[in-house]
Amino acid sequence: MRNLIVISGKLLVLVLLLFTFCDRAAAAGKLTQITENVYAYVDTKNSSKNSSFGANAGIIIGKEGIVVVDTLISAKEAKRFIRDIRAISRKPIKYVINTHYHLDHAFGNSEFAKLGAVIIAQENAGKAMENSASETLKHIGDYGLTPDDMKGTTPAYPVLSYGDRMTINTGGQQIVLIHARHSHTDGDTLVYLPDKKVLFAGDILFTDYHPFLGEGNIEGWAKELDEIKSMDVEKIIPGHGPLSGKKDIEDMKVYILMFDQKAKELASQTDDVKKIAAAIQSALPQRAEGIWLITPNIQMKYLKKH
Repeated sequence: MRNLIVISGKLLVLVLLLFTFCDRAAAAGKLTQITENVYAYVDTKNSSKNSSFGANAGIIIGKEGIVVVDTLISAKEAKRFIRDIRAISRKPIKYVINTHYHLDHAFGNSEFAKLGAVIIAQENAGKAMENSASETLKHIGDYGLTPDDMKGTTPAYPVLSYGDRMTINTGGQQIVLIHARHSHTDGDTLVYLPDKKVLFAGDILFTDYHPFLGEGNIEGWAKELDEIKSMDVEKIIPGHGPLSGKKDIEDMKVYILMFDQKAKELASQTDDVKKIAAAIQSALPQRAEGIWLITPNIQMKYLKKH
């Protein structure tokens, strides 16, 4: 498992370096109200390391306290998040849910742990974090991040984990955690609010962003997107991108299946990554953010044996 996680961590290096090279100093947005007592960062434009590479995160406010969904990329970013939370509510922050282990969604954990929040993740995500976070921080420059970017950031691991499902109740607000089948990673969590018909999808959904496919299981991912389409959900917060709906779920499925089919076909004919990337880019539906992910996705997933 450790070797797998180290390899998976390295898969992100080129991805985040490419994000950094495209850094246009995007201004971080404010929390947007999704529905009553639910807020999230959504629709970051010109994503960069200054905005956690466009990662979304959010809060659910119950009578007894606040549940945080993902914590951004660093202590610095988490402190910004906490300031934005405190502009909305002074209730105690009781729980953090990590939708998966990737640094842009989980490396702000330490600041919330200092406030006494209990960190929760699916058990595979927890193991992945424990096996990779310290090593990632030691080599953070490989990810296009500086010591100043990560100042004060320390690993803070989940203290609660679950297998298939878990339910949290914060004074009348039911929050259901669902382990998605192997999709973006093997430890993805869907955060579902059945009474509000709201879903935090994590990186199972990228809307108007080209997704990171390096660890993805395309067949499982497509099936999981079908499962989400069958859920009683009206508002979906993706891992990256604007507030979404069922059409965005279908668009994501079309994208990953098309990418997979074209990449396999082209990789069987050539190992020229530039040629493959150009052909795939011309075939794929247009997306505003993250076009630079096409090349590393090909290298990591389809040309890794070359």
